[in-house]
Amino acid sequence: MERIRLLRITTVPISLKYLLRGQLSFMQSQAMEVMAVSAHGPEVASIKQEGIPHAIIPFTRTITPLQDFLCLLRLVKLIRTFRPQIVHSHTPKAGLLGMITAWLCGVPIRLHTVAGLPLMEAKGIKRWVLRLTERLTYSCATKIYPNSNGLLKFIQAEFKTQNSKLKTIGRGSSNGIDLGYFAVTSDLKVEAIRTRERIKIKGDEFLFCFVGRMVKNKGLVELIQAFVKIHDSGKKVRLLLVGHFEDDLDPLPKEIRALINTHEGIVQAGFQPDVRPWIIASDVLVLPSYREGFPNVLLQAGALQRPCIATNINGCNEIILDGRTGWLVPAKDGIALQAAMEKVLSDPDWRAEAGNEARKFIAENFEQSYVWNEILLEYKRLLSNVS
Repeated sequence: MERIRLLRITTVPISLKYLLRGQLSFMQSQAMEVMAVSAHGPEVASIKQEGIPHAIIPFTRTITPLQDFLCLLRLVKLIRTFRPQIVHSHTPKAGLLGMITAWLCGVPIRLHTVAGLPLMEAKGIKRWVLRLTERLTYSCATKIYPNSNGLLKFIQAEFKTQNSKLKTIGRGSSNGIDLGYFAVTSDLKVEAIRTRERIKIKGDEFLFCFVGRMVKNKGLVELIQAFVKIHDSGKKVRLLLVGHFEDDLDPLPKEIRALINTHEGIVQAGFQPDVRPWIIASDVLVLPSYREGFPNVLLQAGALQRPCIATNINGCNEIILDGRTGWLVPAKDGIALQAAMEKVLSDPDWRAEAGNEARKFIAENFEQSYVWNEILLEYKRLLSNVS
């Protein structure tokens, strides 16, 4: 029997390594021939180490018409050589070029996962262009998988996409959460203590933590402003920022960047390949994002028994049980964010209970093997319809 050939495409390799960690190897173990595609990057080596063949297509994350056309031609050649029955794309640029190419080449099953929509916060000509590219992606795909129920409803309303094309797999998430990896162990506790010592966090200081891209739409303006007010009121608090700046896509205002660089209460850790000790070293994770698909960092923090403060938007409000595993606040509302931060700061008993409840809820709904098997079942169902 001929093996099913599956082509998985992301714009950059960091998405393959971190957002889809382990999933391609699982699919390969299920009698599938899997190939990964992305632009070049340092993460390519680790993808190949997992035994997954990888092809480099020089995608860009911005609008580059000539480069995009050349990438499309290279994708056509790759698909004609590999001859996949399934092409499954993630991220906007890979989705656009991947779905167009798969349609042109007659691939029977063309799937695109939506894990967030930049157009939600875009305005003017940029929003028009982003909306046009999404419509083109959806029209070329045979199935669209928003990775949260809220995102599915947004796409239904915004694009009037056929309901038969749309589906949230399982209960949400693109990859689920590895509860064995994201678990508080004695070794990680020791590493977390050392982390606090290394970044000079005193034993009586409360540590808020943000993990993610350092961009405006992650709510960093409101977070920095709220934290500074709490800190400058005399409370023993610090703010840990784990992530890298993306000044080319969504830069922070200069005054916020200056506060991050100079305020005595703010610690910058930069990008960290392993966020576990950083989250465990913290007391509460804060994600005041303006838009999300299904934020992995909330799954990770909850699995590590840390309560979260997040905005009441799609994805976040499907992971956080308001008042039980964390607090939800309106997006772009610095006053409400500050109030929630002050509330968790003063209630250690609630934090401990909320952390335990968070891990329990995530284990029951988003465990990784459950998500992987749901995706596999979807592949098999689609294959049975075209064979």
